[in-house]
Amino acid sequence: MSDRGFLFLFSIFMIIAGVGSAVWLFATGQAGTVDGLFLVLTALLTAAVFALYVVWAIKRAMAAVAAPAAAAAKSAAAPAAKRTPAPAAQA
Repeated sequence: MSDRGFLFLFSIFMIIAGVGSAVWLFATGQAGTVDGLFLVLTALLTAAVFALYVVWAIKRAMAAVAAPAAAAAKSAAAPAAKRTPAPAAQA
């Protein structure tokens, strides 16, 4: 497995773990204390950071797939004959 694939799967795991721990803190009533509130905020912040990475990785992968297709379409649309520049008007 490539490094990007491992990081993607690890990020998904961290998102699930962060959101799951926040839900657990609410379900057990520990989120009502000051310490619990900071734990919830830390867990959700960790999940948000990894979610931003996942979104960035998906957009990067989609751009890499779209780039060759766009280049192929652009080269097919270009005219076969090379255009020559028009001569400048003489004064």
